[in-house]
Amino acid sequence: MTESDVKTAVAEVEAQEAELVLTTFTHDEAWRLGSRLVELATERDLPVVVDIRKGTQQVFHAARPGTTPDNDSWIKRKVRVVYRFGASSYLVGLRSRAKGTDFNADQGLLFQEYAAHGGAFPVRVAGVGIVGVVTVSGLAQQDDHALVVEALRELAASQSAA
Repeated sequence: MTESDVKTAVAEVEAQEAELVLTTFTHDEAWRLGSRLVELATERDLPVVVDIRKGTQQVFHAARPGTTPDNDSWIKRKVRVVYRFGASSYLVGLRSRAKGTDFNADQGLLFQEYAAHGGAFPVRVAGVGIVGVVTVSGLAQQDDHALVVEALRELAASQSAA
């Protein structure tokens, strides 16, 4: 990815985060979101793990064929990035790349604890802020991120249509 591509990607992900603010995020909505992600992954035969948290509570978790326990480790590390920096794990990593720095070295954080790689996206509720995280692990980081964005867009659209 060129420097220009990184800057373009940063702007795109910032726009996604501004766009994807929900009106509510209940346990039932978390279940529907997780189920939709599994459905999309199944239709496309994608080897992913899907994880959804409300606060610190894991409210949805599913692993598709082709995944390993290592994907769960990636999820935990990506989720920590979202909660610590208040942005998607992909955006945090892209911002470091745009500055020409290594995220973990720059922040003084262990790679075994924090992974600024795509796939974990903050669940924001209007007037509240971040209430959870939805994460996908198993694909290239931009593809993990894109799958989450696709499903969140569907959930946001269904809320605005209601």
